[in-house]
Amino acid sequence: MKTTETPAPLPAESGSAVTRTAAPAKGRPREKREGAVLNVFSHGVLVLWAFMVVLPLLWAVMTSFKDDDSIFSSPWALPDKLHFDNWARAWTDANMSDYFLNTVLVVGGSLIGTLVLGSMAAYVLARFDFPGNRFIYYLFVGGMSFPIMLALVPLFYVVNNMGLLNTIHGLILVYIAYSLPFTVFFLTAFFRTLPTSVAEAAFVDGASHTRTFFQIMLPMAKPGLISVGIFNFLGQWNQYMLPTVLNTDPDKHVLTQGLVQLAASQGYKGDWSGLFAGLVMAMLPVLAAYVVFQRQVVQGLTAGALK
Repeated sequence: MKTTETPAPLPAESGSAVTRTAAPAKGRPREKREGAVLNVFSHGVLVLWAFMVVLPLLWAVMTSFKDDDSIFSSPWALPDKLHFDNWARAWTDANMSDYFLNTVLVVGGSLIGTLVLGSMAAYVLARFDFPGNRFIYYLFVGGMSFPIMLALVPLFYVVNNMGLLNTIHGLILVYIAYSLPFTVFFLTAFFRTLPTSVAEAAFVDGASHTRTFFQIMLPMAKPGLISVGIFNFLGQWNQYMLPTVLNTDPDKHVLTQGLVQLAASQGYKGDWSGLFAGLVMAMLPVLAAYVVFQRQVVQGLTAGALK
């Protein structure tokens, strides 16, 4: 009896052990299936979204190498040959070279001014406590919620009274003021994530506040500067409302104004191939900037969000 009773519990224990281990094993395939379905669904949405974004861009590039007859007769077909004269005609006859140069001057100057002034203001707001610190910070934050349409009329009179209407430097100053709220808001959160020990060590070594900022803190904030610089570049390069109101001189038009003028002057017998070539010209710098600095943009966003 002892020999038969002693092994009796073993099958039960082994059976119970098997059932304990088998229960989660049955749940794992279900979890894997659910995860696979969710993965396929998310990837499908991303592929669909990428298709919706990339297809118009590719179609615009393809159409810029067609002639006018092919654009209307076979809009989705590949060009029979590459008509590079469309780009040359848009660059010279449509004055896209002048518009491009004006845009580079305005965006380049405003981008440098925005990053320099915005980083200095954000560093002070993030690192120093003084009366009115939070008020100034929320004043910048409130500037992001103020619609620019409400300020167009008073802004026009202010710029006109200062003698800056229809000037490149006047448009640069307006772009800087327009981009500062978001720049200060973004970089303030980024500077708060940087370690204070490095700045304290610089102060101990006798470095001034100016030297500490430009030689130590500003290089450490490079990912954040690149991220906010890309966002400002996109917004300023594609800006249309401000130059339309403040820059009515045809010789100082920017790319957005030039493209609208080119499209409006065509009528029913227009140079559509030249218009698409000019459109691609205006689009390429934005795509190139994002492709080159894509990794830095992601780094800046994640570094500014985590502390």
